[in-house]
Amino acid sequence: MTRFRLVATDLDGTLLRAGRTISERTVRALRLAADAGAEVVVVTARPPRYIDALAEAYGLTGTAVCSNGALVYDIDSRTVVASHTLAPQLARRVAEALTRSVPGVGFAVETGHRVLYAPEFGLRHAGDEHAEFAVAGNDELWVTDEPIVKLLAWRSGGDADAMLAAAEESAGPLASFTHSGGAGLLEVGAADVTKAGTLADLCAARGIDAAEVVAFGDMPNDLTILSWAGAGYAMANAHPRVLAAVARHTGSNEEDGVAAVLERLFARGTAPEPAAPVR
Repeated sequence: MTRFRLVATDLDGTLLRAGRTISERTVRALRLAADAGAEVVVVTARPPRYIDALAEAYGLTGTAVCSNGALVYDIDSRTVVASHTLAPQLARRVAEALTRSVPGVGFAVETGHRVLYAPEFGLRHAGDEHAEFAVAGNDELWVTDEPIVKLLAWRSGGDADAMLAAAEESAGPLASFTHSGGAGLLEVGAADVTKAGTLADLCAARGIDAAEVVAFGDMPNDLTILSWAGAGYAMANAHPRVLAAVARHTGSNEEDGVAAVLERLFARGTAPEPAAPVR
């Protein structure tokens, strides 16, 4: 039986319940895995400032892979220890391509510390108001003196899956494209940067093989880690594409699906169930 040495988990829709809370059961299960010798790594589309709030509320420690793999963040010291940023000139070229292929799209850039948004970008995140700053137009997005962690593309009423397809067709070689299920929101990173790629580098530095990793996720941006890990679990509430692609499923985030698997693996020492055929 493989001994899992690392737990990789997404946050929104996976570890977190509605209201951005972590249940007591899930907190206990994470501690159970850690006490058994497994490292717990958060792997999320969220920036470091979001991790800080959860760390204070629930005692999260260790390492987080943030912004879809663009940043590796040491939670304890609140320090970015590695980054894979998007060059401003490439962000501009992607935005120009998306403006042609996705009419009505607006743009913002995430720097890890704040979000700069142009007038056409109408999406706001509750609780993040202190980090959101308006600029006069797109041109100001490409001259920030901060590194661009992600380019955000949003269209009111847009379908994220359709936007993803359009982006990959019009600007595929320039960057990496994904989404986290947000209505009309597309996330753009540097080319070849994914959650799995950054997690794999982190594991290699620790001498951990993919077979020793158990992972959890719910959205298309989680597919890379769910397919890379030795045991990847899709949440019951996952995007249809994720449920179809990932053989192992667990309960929803509201049902403590992550905790249910960790309890089985680390309290009872049970092997993960065999993967069902993907149809």
